Amino acid sequence: MPDISYFDMDYKESLDFLYNSLPMFQRIGGAAYKAGLDTSIALAARFGNPHESYRTIHVAGTNGKGSTSHLLASILQRSGYRVGLYTSPHLVDFRERIRVDGEMISREAVTDFVRRYLDMHYDGSPSFFELTMVMAFEYFKQMKVDIAVIEVGLGGRLDSTNIISPMLSVITNISFDHMQFLGNTLPQIASEKAGIIKPHTPVVIGEDAPEIHDVFVGKAASVGAPIIFAEQRPQVLAGRRENDRWLLETRDFGTVVDELSGDCQLKNANTVLVSVGELRRLGLTIPDCAVVDGFAGVCEISGLMGRWMVVGDRPRTVCDTGHNTGGWAYLSRQLRNEHYSRLHIVIGFVNDKDITHLLEMLPRNATYYFTRASVPRALDCILLADHAREAGLQGRAYPTVAEAVAAARASATPDDMIFIGGSTFIVADFLSLPGM
Repeated sequence: MPDISYFDMDYKESLDFLYNSLPMFQRIGGAAYKAGLDTSIALAARFGNPHESYRTIHVAGTNGKGSTSHLLASILQRSGYRVGLYTSPHLVDFRERIRVDGEMISREAVTDFVRRYLDMHYDGSPSFFELTMVMAFEYFKQMKVDIAVIEVGLGGRLDSTNIISPMLSVITNISFDHMQFLGNTLPQIASEKAGIIKPHTPVVIGEDAPEIHDVFVGKAASVGAPIIFAEQRPQVLAGRRENDRWLLETRDFGTVVDELSGDCQLKNANTVLVSVGELRRLGLTIPDCAVVDGFAGVCEISGLMGRWMVVGDRPRTVCDTGHNTGGWAYLSRQLRNEHYSRLHIVIGFVNDKDITHLLEMLPRNATYYFTRASVPRALDCILLADHAREAGLQGRAYPTVAEAVAAARASATPDDMIFIGGSTFIVADFLSLPGM
């Protein structure tokens, strides 16, 4: 245990302890991954099991779980509930992970929690994610939330957050990611995600597919959980994009303007609206106007960033955290449908991901600025450039995101487009640049 004075610790020291003394998947990858709930259960018990003090909604899935979590929190907040929101990873500020009614946890609360944790001399060796999760759960109790939306970190069955007993579980979709932990086939990955399905607790499945359908049906049946396939009860009947917004025609909520304009958001919106119907059935009061307001202002209300986020015009500049084949299936199509003279792509990946299929999905008609994020997991930009050239992509390597973005901006004309992405950490570095 580091020698940090209880009375002298400040916020920076608290973050240094969290980042440097505990294994952190965001920074080092698989070495920080802990499969199993024993530590989470024991640590939460040391703090009085705060997650049992309020209702929860549990959200898992390969893609879309962050957007879905923020939309649900936004709608519930507009419905008059006091709402906790726990998500990961953060982009710019650690405190993004823990919010109440859209406001980040205070620096003082972070410092106080770390002080109390160190003072108890706990010997369970929690990971960064396990300790941060319990911090969130206790903060929500302190802030007297009515309900908390909890996003799964990785997988589901063995994820630290799976100690909660939610009123509703949501699984957005299944595609290939983190196969070294979750399995190499879609049914294997779906089985891990299905681990959040709890006895007699309804679960909404956002996207269905023949090869995974029986996995969810079987798991739900084994624990007596009502299962709802959102695509079988479509709420979104049609959608058209206007001014970087989706205009959604819905079955029960009229016309809904969705602030999130990525192609993937049509399915996310349907998942959220079907989930709202279930929450109403479970007794929550959610007016139609709260749904409309929650969609229209989700970024401001909940603090969501990095989802087809338009950050500049002339040249049009967009960033997105999509980082796997499921995400790029949407991003590639959306980039093809954009209007520009030339496309510039600032891109980087992590070093523990098979990028072969991702490179095949990237647009060929773009100039690339290969770079690496400022985390140890980042893939070397020279190595990335070499792989990309073999895949037929043209560009140069830049050692930092700042240099890559500067080069793209210097080359782009007002009629061009700049896209920044490939990894959550590339977007995080970009949004941390001065002036952003």
